[in-house]
Amino acid sequence: MSAPTVYDVAERSGVSIATVSRVYRNPDSVRAQTHDRVLEAARALGYVPSGNARGLASRTTGVLGLCFPDYSDPDAETDGAYDDTAVMLYSDQIIRGMERATRRHGYALLIAASLKGGPESLVAKVAGRVDGFAVLARTVPTEDLEVISRRLPVVMLAGPREIDHLDHIEVANSDGERELTRHLIRDHGLRELVFVGGEKDSPDAEARFRGFRDACAEAGLPVPDEPDLRAVMMTQAEGERAAETLLDRADRDGGRPQAMLFANDQMAIGALHALERRGIRVPGDIAVAGFDGIPLSRMVRPALTTVRQPIRRLGEEAVELLVQRLAEPTREPVSLMLPVSVARRASCGCG
Repeated sequence: MSAPTVYDVAERSGVSIATVSRVYRNPDSVRAQTHDRVLEAARALGYVPSGNARGLASRTTGVLGLCFPDYSDPDAETDGAYDDTAVMLYSDQIIRGMERATRRHGYALLIAASLKGGPESLVAKVAGRVDGFAVLARTVPTEDLEVISRRLPVVMLAGPREIDHLDHIEVANSDGERELTRHLIRDHGLRELVFVGGEKDSPDAEARFRGFRDACAEAGLPVPDEPDLRAVMMTQAEGERAAETLLDRADRDGGRPQAMLFANDQMAIGALHALERRGIRVPGDIAVAGFDGIPLSRMVRPALTTVRQPIRRLGEEAVELLVQRLAEPTREPVSLMLPVSVARRASCGCG
């Protein structure tokens, strides 16, 4: 059976071919009702936008793709003290790993990162131009990935396994946060802990909060139902605001926490800045810890205690799975859990 085309989508949704194209290329230019009708037709047909003549049928582009939301942190990028290092964040390390592995296998890498235009824009940029691609959790809706995966190998990165027939890689988020929290409790005797998480629909952040809760339960400490604060973008600026809010709350209610744990390093680094401005010593007055192990976590002062995850290896393993899937399209799907380790540094009193 031949692949559905843009003509089929236009006919089924009752719009012009140009309108279908705008839905994928410039979704803000299309009325919401029309936008939704076109996407519904595309999903029903199993249509994937093609970016070039070789497209999906031949699978001979020699290119692999990566889709992820733009996690760039404008606040960090304009901070003169860290201009050279702020860009070395989570997604950048995945890119480095994928680039290394794609070169090894004779492929090029196409990257699509955006917070604008919606997931359809990302799909349009990548799906028709690559032989297969990796996508970070929550970047593209599950129903769209279902459609794309009928014609392209797709590897899911991070988060829970949402589609059983897709290859999937994640890291031991819960285990890592549990070990970090145990370290603060057992080795440093800290018992007044607060946790700053992400949005509820962030699978990694939620897994880390579960690990925090598990460690608290083991130690006989109060087990919170919710993080003490939630951040939306999990940036340095959000970390600074979170630390300020927690300190103001402590000044008002009494009982300053002994440790602040953050769901990622960017927020923890922002908190270090806020604490320094307030004249609060780290770790003398408050210990601070993050998660990810980005390069910047080693360079700040005090160096950040964190859970180091193999971010570059995520990218490398994604390429390996894509190459294997291209060679063996019918092989059983693979789900990998990569280990993490606690990096004990000065911000908790180690090192």
